[in-house]
Amino acid sequence: MSEQNVELVRRVYEEGLGDLGSALRDAHPDFEFTFKAGPRAGTYRGREAAQAVLSDLTAGFDAWIAEPVEFRESGDRVVAIVRNRLRPLGGTGGEFEYRNGHVWTIRDGAIVSFVGFPNPEEALEAVGLRD
Repeated sequence: MSEQNVELVRRVYEEGLGDLGSALRDAHPDFEFTFKAGPRAGTYRGREAAQAVLSDLTAGFDAWIAEPVEFRESGDRVVAIVRNRLRPLGGTGGEFEYRNGHVWTIRDGAIVSFVGFPNPEEALEAVGLRD
């Protein structure tokens, strides 16, 4: 496993969703950020666009913690299996949790893309890693 690529991706999660601009300081200027499903499905280009869409998504929550539970590498891509914990604004409805999969592509030490899949299996399949 390329520890450099995994550590680069791990740092993004450590920086957190709230400061994606800082977390993606090692991203290529033309970085692509894609959601395969959900209310913001589509592709966004550039760090600022990625920050804007995530800010929009997280605006309805008091807390949104994206915690990677596993990393797997395939060539220049790193798959992160992520446990998400969310608490809606105002504390109504309690906290809820789900898992999904993220595929990060790294080239020459820079993050060039992110693809968010609705479940871990689809992310693993996208890079040829089936459980």
